[in-house]
Amino acid sequence: MSPAANHRLQVHRALVKLSGQSFSGTATYGIDRRAVTSIAEEIASCVADGREIAIVVGAGNIWRGREAAAEGMDRATADYAGMVATVVNSLALQDALERLGIETRVQSAIEMRQVAEPFIRRRAIRHLEKGRVVIFAAGTGNPFFTTDTAAVLRGAEIGAQVIVKATDVAGIYDKDPQECSDARRFAAITYLDVLSQGLKVMDATAISLSMDNDLPIVVCDLTTPGNIKRALAGEAVGTYVGECETVFADEQAGVRDA
Repeated sequence: MSPAANHRLQVHRALVKLSGQSFSGTATYGIDRRAVTSIAEEIASCVADGREIAIVVGAGNIWRGREAAAEGMDRATADYAGMVATVVNSLALQDALERLGIETRVQSAIEMRQVAEPFIRRRAIRHLEKGRVVIFAAGTGNPFFTTDTAAVLRGAEIGAQVIVKATDVAGIYDKDPQECSDARRFAAITYLDVLSQGLKVMDATAISLSMDNDLPIVVCDLTTPGNIKRALAGEAVGTYVGECETVFADEQAGVRDA
């Protein structure tokens, strides 16, 4: 597969992974309704194109289980608190989507029947087939697993063709671009190179699960309007992770830093 394989990939069903931090906008904590509305508009645009969209949301804007555990809290308890926090974000996104006329369902890995359906794989697929956006909350329902792993797991379960990780950087770099001015962005990179180089775009469990299920990942900048839509249309956005040739963006003609 060529390093520009995602350019030819016409996606019908996708799993979009959103960081919790993206919900706080320019703040460091909480939920900024304008930021959530902007995300909802991006998702609505993808739905308008006829794509089936499922979403997994993190909770970094409300709670970080690892940090709480580092301060002495029981790790499992801290992770369960984080799962509950993802439900809060999921409900905020559901409200924003439905204000735009997008029919939405929240499915939680932890039962909260008053506010969300339990996760049922066949029901989730049926919702997608009916044009509804499905938001998967509460991670995998188990401690010690990140929402990145939950995204790949749910993506594999529903038969998604790609995972789009929408984050606050333009893609995957060989070093931290915020600290190193000479950091280079990958246009495409193999699963094994992500693991062997210890690149922190996703945890090793998520990358391994994606590799085992031949489920490609596109990492792109959520703060650039239209990037999710472009990624699903197969344009050269961010970094493509999959069975491909590892290549830097500045080595590949036609790939812009987006």
